[in-house]
Amino acid sequence: MRPVIRSSSLSRIRWALRNNQKRYSSTLYSKSRKLLIGVNQNQALVNTNTDNSSLYSRLSIFRGLSAEAVEAADPATTRLTVSDVNRKGPLVEYERRINDGELMTGDICQIGALRELQRLYDELVDSVDTCRLDRYNTSDKSSRSRWFWSRLMPQTSYSPVKGLYLYGGVGTGKTMLMDLFFDQLPCTWKKQRIHFHDFMLSVHSRLQKHKGLSDPLEVVAQEIAHDAILLCLDEFMVTDVADALILNRLFGHLFSNGVILVATSNRNPDKLYEGGLQRDLFLPFISSLKERSVVHEIGSAVDYRKLTSAEQGFYFIGKDLSTLLKQKFQQLIGDNVVARPQVVEVVMGRKLQIPLGANGCAYFPFEELCDRPLGAADYFGLFKKFHTLALDGIPVFGLHNRTAAYRFVTLVDVMYENRARLLCTAEASPLELLEKIVTISEAKSMAPRTSSRSRKNDVTELCVDNELGFAKDRTISRLTEMNSKEYLEQHAITHNL
Repeated sequence: MRPVIRSSSLSRIRWALRNNQKRYSSTLYSKSRKLLIGVNQNQALVNTNTDNSSLYSRLSIFRGLSAEAVEAADPATTRLTVSDVNRKGPLVEYERRINDGELMTGDICQIGALRELQRLYDELVDSVDTCRLDRYNTSDKSSRSRWFWSRLMPQTSYSPVKGLYLYGGVGTGKTMLMDLFFDQLPCTWKKQRIHFHDFMLSVHSRLQKHKGLSDPLEVVAQEIAHDAILLCLDEFMVTDVADALILNRLFGHLFSNGVILVATSNRNPDKLYEGGLQRDLFLPFISSLKERSVVHEIGSAVDYRKLTSAEQGFYFIGKDLSTLLKQKFQQLIGDNVVARPQVVEVVMGRKLQIPLGANGCAYFPFEELCDRPLGAADYFGLFKKFHTLALDGIPVFGLHNRTAAYRFVTLVDVMYENRARLLCTAEASPLELLEKIVTISEAKSMAPRTSSRSRKNDVTELCVDNELGFAKDRTISRLTEMNSKEYLEQHAITHNL
């Protein structure tokens, strides 16, 4: 016979459990922070009589800011103090990289984003125990055990620290800044940095594994939170209706499990999934995102990807260049190496046929990679095995091949994320490949038709698509950078070539 637990006894059990859930504190972090704050305060007292404008000027130079940026900046919002310079975190690392020549002269818009990242860094360090960030100072219960206790003591545990959503134009350094921030965090923390495409593929794979449960999304969220309280998502962009319909409930569970989100995107959160199917079901996610994150725009007009050095001879423009591409492909794999068809396994048992592959290099006609029903999962699987893609015959995109354009954009995103090398033939330059794709607002602002421009020509020339229109600038920028000396050197380092 089972013992009966009275409600009063159950209340006492809950009270005892809550008051005895003691965790080892991270004293090294707290002591270091207190000592650092004390040093900063003393230095601030020494400089009390210093003229603010001259201090701002000296610190701006110290930070590597250009004279134009300093002159244009608002001192009230962008002044860097002595404590900014001395404390640990992304600001100091940014300064070091500029001084060492790893980064170009500081961008005032990037400084604004860095201040937000520094704010987040400081709050996380001060709240490492409360946020359960250190994987060695938190209990390692199984998912089933955590599920049981959450039912016994139903409660939410939202993080006291707000995350950060960085958005802005292409090539403004969003990914670089997030990686810089992520790399400064202790390796013992429960953190993950992942591309949004890859993250959603993982979510759908987990959902398949937990198929049949009453709420598989809740279990998936608990698994993610168990591994990563701090979740950094790069290139947050929602185009898939299947993703859109689960994001609100997924992140509802993630946030209630204490997950802190850091995300980069080209889109203002209010513009996410704009014009998508059943967007009304997606809107609650936007509200939740804005509630749990600080939204910050990087307003720089500079595309740093296009400031790289000249082309390196991997992007060939023209038609009927298949023979030339195969010759270059053969040079990359080795003159005496024979490329053969191969098969790559991707998620959930799917397989991708490789027409030719050898020594980490794969060869595809454009139609076989972007005119077939393939997606991000297939492309991620491809670049887990191959570091170089030879792609033959990239066309100019328009209304007639819009679906292929979507796949090409995804392909470039996955290649860039994996620092893969692209060897290709194309009908036009990166800019010209996508110039016929425009957003609705761009289409409305175009010159009206004249007698020489018929309605039929307008329809066949332009592809009016908001998502593609926003994505095309990123794709052009990345294609340009991927053909630069700096990118190819990084490719060689990443893949030990």
